[in-house]
Amino acid sequence: MREVKNNMIRPLRKVYVFYIFVDVAVIILSCYTSYVLKYNSLHNLFNCPIFPFFRDYSFAFILWAIFLVISLKRRGLYYTDRSLGIPKEIERVFFCVLNTGVLVGAVVFFSQYKFFSREVFVETNILIFISLSAWRTVKRIILRRMIAQGLHNINVVIVGAGKIGSIALSEIQKVPWLGLWVVGFLDDTVKGEVLGVPVVGTLADFSRVAKKYFVDEIIITIPSEIDAVIKLIKEAKEHSLAVRVVPQDFEEPLAVSEINHLGILPLLTYKSRKPHPTEYFLKRLFDFFISLVVLIILLPVFLVIAVLIKLDSKGPVFYVQKRVGFKGRIFNMYKFRSMIVGADNLKEELLAQNEVKDGVIFKIKKDPRVTPTGAFLRKFSFDELPQLVNVVKGDMSLVGPRPPTVDEVRQYDFDHMTRLAIRPGMTGLSQVRGRSALSFRKWVKWDVWYINNWSFGLDLKILWWTVPAVLKGRGAY
Repeated sequence: MREVKNNMIRPLRKVYVFYIFVDVAVIILSCYTSYVLKYNSLHNLFNCPIFPFFRDYSFAFILWAIFLVISLKRRGLYYTDRSLGIPKEIERVFFCVLNTGVLVGAVVFFSQYKFFSREVFVETNILIFISLSAWRTVKRIILRRMIAQGLHNINVVIVGAGKIGSIALSEIQKVPWLGLWVVGFLDDTVKGEVLGVPVVGTLADFSRVAKKYFVDEIIITIPSEIDAVIKLIKEAKEHSLAVRVVPQDFEEPLAVSEINHLGILPLLTYKSRKPHPTEYFLKRLFDFFISLVVLIILLPVFLVIAVLIKLDSKGPVFYVQKRVGFKGRIFNMYKFRSMIVGADNLKEELLAQNEVKDGVIFKIKKDPRVTPTGAFLRKFSFDELPQLVNVVKGDMSLVGPRPPTVDEVRQYDFDHMTRLAIRPGMTGLSQVRGRSALSFRKWVKWDVWYINNWSFGLDLKILWWTVPAVLKGRGAY
C-alpha cells in the first residue's frame, strides 16, 4: 500500500532499490570513465589498456558511491515528490555532488592518497553531476507521463463550488503530473457541474462521498465558514484523509508566507522579502551578459525577420514606443514592427473592440492593423526580440512585469503603481500564466506577487516556463 503525503509518493521497495541501483551504476560508470581516460589514450584503449592503482581507485570510488547515495537519500531524491520541478531536482543533485565531492576530497587529502589524480577527481565530479541529472530528468519526464495517464492518482474532493473552487480545479488541471484527480465538488447551494466536474453532494454528505469515491484528499475553498471547516477537518481526520485549506485572503498579492509555531500555536506568517543589494547586482549582471550573448547569436534571425517585414508591408523594420519603466521613468522600447504604418492613429476607432477585461490594456485577437508577417511574429513573440537591446541598456530586465504604455499608466489606481517598483521585463509571471488572455486585475496580481517573492531562482524558473509558453503561442495576440 502506498503512502501519499504532500504529493510525495513513497515508492514500493522494488522501485526504491531500482533507483539506488541505477544511481550506483551511473556513479561507478562516471568514476571509471574518468579514470580510464586519464591513463589511456584512444589508441591503446582498445589494444593494451593500463589500469594503475586499480584497487586503490576502486576503494575510493565505492566509498564515493556510498557517500552520494546517502546524500541523495537525505535530500529526498528516492521519493517521487510530484511537485518537485526538474530544475529543482537538478539543483538538489548538484548540491549532493558538491557536498560529497568535498567529503571525498577531504578523505583523499587526509589519508594521503597520493595516487589519486586531481584530473580524475574534477572530471569525476562533472561526469557524476551530468549523468545523474540526465537520467533523473528522463525518469521524471516518463513518470510525469505515466502519472498524467493515471498512475497512482490521488482522488480529490473540492469543498466549495464557487469562484475559488473553480480556480482550484483550473490550477489542478494545469499540472496533470501531480496526479490529482478531482472526483467532484461538495457545495450546499451549487448543483450540476463546474468546468465539467460534477457537484457530488452537500457538505453533510462528506463521509458518504469519501467512502464512495475512495477519496485521498480534500481541498477546502470556503475558509470563511469557520464552523463548517472545523467539522470537515474532524471528519477527514476520522477517515485518515489529507486536508488542504485555501487561505481566506488568497486573492491578494501576498508576500512570502510560511507556517511556523509560537510554542504549540501554529501561525501562518506573511512577510515581505527584501533582497540584498548584491542580489540586484547579480540580476543586472546576468541580464546584461545573457542578453548580449543572445543578441549576437540571433543576429542572423534578426536579418531574416527584417527582410520578411520589408517584403510584407511598407515602413520601418523596428517600432519604437514610449513605455514606463522603473519608478515611472520613460524609455524607448524596441520591437519588430508587426502592424501597418500609422496603426497608433487607428487605436481610438478600435477601443470598443478591446477584448482584455478591465479595459486598461488594449488587445484584440484579430486586430485589423496587424500585418500577415506581424501575426506570425506576435504568435511566437519574435516581435519582442529587439527588447534584448533594452535589457543590455538597462531599461529592462529579462524577467519582470511587462512595461506599460504612458496611456495605461494614466488609468492606474494607486495600488497598480506597485508594478513600477522594479525594472520591467521581457517576460514575467503574467506571460507564462496566460499572457493577453488574462484580465488586467490578474495581470497586476501576478506582477505584485512576483515583486514580493522575487529571487534569482524564481527568475530562472520563469525563463524556463517561458519557452513552452512561447512555443505553444498560448494567449498571444
